[in-house]
Order: sequence, then C-alpha cells, then structure tokens
Amino acid sequence: MTKQSSQNICQPELRTAFTTERDEQVAVDQLLQQLNWPGLNFVLFFCSAEYQLDRLAKAFQQGFKDLLVVGCTTAGEITVEGYGQGCISAIGFSREAFAVSGRLISSLEHFDFNDAQGVVEQLSEQCLEQQVAPIKDHSFALTLFDGLSTQEEKVLVTLDSALGSIPHFGGSAGDDICLANTHVYFDGAFHTNAAVIILINTSCEFRVFSGHHMESRDTKLVVTEADSEQRRVLELNAEPAAIEYSRIVGVPVDELNHESFALNPIAVRIGDEYFVRSIQSVNDDLSLTFYCAVESGIVLTLMEPGEMISKLDQQLTREEEALGEHLLTLGCDCFLRRLEAQIRGKSEPVSQLLQRHRVVGFNTYGEQIDGMHVNQTFTGVAIGRKS
Repeated sequence: MTKQSSQNICQPELRTAFTTERDEQVAVDQLLQQLNWPGLNFVLFFCSAEYQLDRLAKAFQQGFKDLLVVGCTTAGEITVEGYGQGCISAIGFSREAFAVSGRLISSLEHFDFNDAQGVVEQLSEQCLEQQVAPIKDHSFALTLFDGLSTQEEKVLVTLDSALGSIPHFGGSAGDDICLANTHVYFDGAFHTNAAVIILINTSCEFRVFSGHHMESRDTKLVVTEADSEQRRVLELNAEPAAIEYSRIVGVPVDELNHESFALNPIAVRIGDEYFVRSIQSVNDDLSLTFYCAVESGIVLTLMEPGEMISKLDQQLTREEEALGEHLLTLGCDCFLRRLEAQIRGKSEPVSQLLQRHRVVGFNTYGEQIDGMHVNQTFTGVAIGRKS
C-alpha cells in the first residue's frame, strides 16, 4: 500500500509532500498533486536510491516542467511524519517569498575560486531579478554533493570564500548505505561526480545552524600516515590504522562495521569545538577510509555519543524560538546518527521528535556548514514566516 502524507505543511510561503509509491510516474504525480499551487516557484526533493533514476528523472521533468527542481538520493528520508525509507520527500517554495537560483558543478576536481566567484555572482543576479529581498542578510546557500565524489572539502573552501557573509549548509547524497552510486538531480537528470549549488533569497526569517551530541573522551590518536586525497588513514599512533582503532574501542578488527563507527566516532578539535570525522570502511591493508578528508599529523580525539534526543530537541527549539513563527526546518542529518538511534532502540522517539519540529530533509553521507565538511552532525535551516 502506498502512502501520501495527510499532515503536509500547506502555508502561503511553502508546502511539503511525500509518497511511498514505488512506480516512478505515479510517485511524481502524487507529489505534483500535493505541491501544485499557483505560487509554486521551486521544488527540492530527496529520494531513495531504490528508484529507477532515469524513469524518475523523466517523470520530474515532465511533471514539473518550467520549474527549477533540485534533489538527490539519500541514505534515508525525513518526511513531515518523521523518518521515511524507500520514499520521496519534497518541499515546494513560493515565488512570493522565495527567489531561488541553482547551478550544477559537473567538474568538481577543477572547481576553483574564480569558478566559485562566477557562480555566486550569477546566482545572486538571478535571484535579484525576482525582486523578493536584498541579497545581503536575506539569503542562504544550500549544496548537495555526490556523496562518493570525495571532492567536498576542495569545493567547499573555495565556495565559502566566494559566498562571503552568506551562510551555507548542505549534505552529501547517499544510496541506502550501499556505497556504490550516489546522485544529485538538476536540469532534468541525475548526475554523479557533481554537486548542485542553490542560492535561496527570501523575505522569510531563517536561521542556519549545525550541531551534534558527541562528547569527548581522553583517548587521542595521531594520524601518522594518510592519503588525504583518497580519504585513507594508513597509520594511527604509528600502528596500522584499523588495528589501533580496534584496540582503543575494544572491537576486533574483523567485527568493525558501521555500527562500531557510529558508536565510537573520532573527531578533530578546532578551537573549543569538536568536528567528527566518521570512518567509512576497513580496507584489506588495514587502513581506514573516512567520509571526510583526514590529514597526516592531525590529532584525533575518541568521542562517545551523548543524549541525542535531548540535545537535538534543545537545538531545534532554540532555533525555532528565535523566529517569529516557525514554519519548517530543512535538515541534513548524518545516516550514522539514524543508525545509532536504531542500535539504541530510539528510532521511533527520534522520528517523533523530527515530526514535532516540522523537519523535512534526508540522511546524508556527510554534512556541510560554512565551508566545512563534517560527519555525524545535524545541519539545517529553520524557516519562519515572512518578516
């Protein structure tokens, strides 16, 4: 039995939609039915990688023709009813309150500061033509990356410089933890080794934020050998990386998996804050592959999960209360956080929390916040009514 939400947000500024329909054409028809109103200007969607993406792309192109539509595949969806799996979650933005422009970056490895500057100028000009609000203090940027491209750090640094004071967040596309094919959607097609940059200029109040629930422990690990381009750490504390990590977390090497990594994360400290660098896999040579780049010589700290539910509730409440009237939060939530909730039997309470706070988004292979690529983090934007 397929499902459409009966709890969709329907406001003059934006609307939400989701469907569990497995037929791509029917699924898009259902989304169109939920989002099709005269003020619709932009559609953002998050879909399971289980769909036949060529058929889904064609259905989106035909159903939402003449509209800017952007999306990506996920490691799990977040709908207005909480966690979803194997479905499509979407948000529609009105032309009255949102001016939106987007650009596909199809050659990530060659993206430099001049490219970033040109993209930001072009996106800003396109938004200004829609005459919704001044760019300064009324805009934020959203990025969606191919989650297996390994190019986030390089692109984000240059993009952040070009954006200047414009806040930015985003997420890396997933594929239901298969680690095989992750895609972003732009201009009627799904793309790999690519990213989409979206500039959202709005008359609504908003707050971009990021946070996690990890707490530091006393154990330190020095990265003594690494291949940062491949995101591989060969040695920790001058020992084979997998063996040393296995020793400090107390899990045999042959039993290390996503669950071990979710419950025993490691982080780099920058100032007074810790930023998680999540492990993706153990390799045959006993090196570790990470979801973020890790450089030789840095010191990593072993972390442990704190209280996810209370921390997330506090953070979302704080952002919402800073707005005049909260409408929706667009969230990029690491799939390892969702996995941790499943391991601890907290999936339903977390799902209910997300529903209560009107969070819509997806579970990612990495999160982005103001030029940084991070893991096991919740990043997003809380959107309020027009100011």
